[in-house]
Amino acid sequence: MSRLLPGTRALRTFEAAARHLNFTRAADELGLTPAAVSHQVKEIEDQLDLVLFTRTSRTMRLTEAGNVLHEASIDALDLLNRAVSRARKMTRGTTLLKVTLDAQFATKWLMRRIDDFRRQRPGIELRFDITYDVRDFERDDVDIGIRFGTGRYPGLCAHRLFDNIIIPVCSPALLASGPPLNEPRDLFQHTLAHIDWSRQGVTWPNWSMWMQAAGVDDFDDSRTLVFGSSTDATQAALDGNAVALADFAMVANDLSQGRLVRPFELGIKVAPEFAYFLVYPETVKDDARIAAFREWLLEEAARTHGTEKA
Repeated sequence: MSRLLPGTRALRTFEAAARHLNFTRAADELGLTPAAVSHQVKEIEDQLDLVLFTRTSRTMRLTEAGNVLHEASIDALDLLNRAVSRARKMTRGTTLLKVTLDAQFATKWLMRRIDDFRRQRPGIELRFDITYDVRDFERDDVDIGIRFGTGRYPGLCAHRLFDNIIIPVCSPALLASGPPLNEPRDLFQHTLAHIDWSRQGVTWPNWSMWMQAAGVDDFDDSRTLVFGSSTDATQAALDGNAVALADFAMVANDLSQGRLVRPFELGIKVAPEFAYFLVYPETVKDDARIAAFREWLLEEAARTHGTEKA
């Protein structure tokens, strides 16, 4: 009689334990207790009549059998995840379009415009996956995405949306009541905020870079406020607490509505290889929902680009 194989839950537990080589870290990832992880691993070993880990007081290692099963469990779980994703997309019909994007782009750009798409395409139902994680179109239940990056994604179509122009912004109240801002050096009298971001040798524009572009060579950045996200830096400006460097596209609506003002016209472009891209698998480029969203989004992005130039 063939031996029964471990179930999906047990395989996930074993895979996490094998990857971390630590039951406590595996338990934290899975939302279990270390004792529960240990118990499930022991059940698999008993069920298969195999020793999967060797343990000492300080270390844990996979046995040869454990390595074989770990590699197989990775492949099996990945195959199952991809199959589930395909099945979900098949069963939810042809009217639903699931879009994945980050919170910054969602709140500051897309959600302010999405009612227009719904008016134009009432037959397409949009749902959003708001995350900073990069989704896998084969594994995750999403159809199309907006990513910030280089646009080089194998197997995906990528459409550049607009250049990222970083500009100084502040609240009208700060401009009216604070020290005057007639020239760049006047910014020395204000609290300045920016984000700290770098990737692949590219640094997001900060105040030192902006001052250098403005011809100010004695700027001391030790008193600047450094945030981890553009949303937080922009909020500091909206609250009247700072002059922030912000992505024009993300604050265009706040500028047009008067919640923010632009004290100086000088803007700095992010390295040209980085931008927001609309991405989706090449295999679905002719899908009517994809085509409709792509056409609408690129038109909206072109308007944003035209507004910045104006």
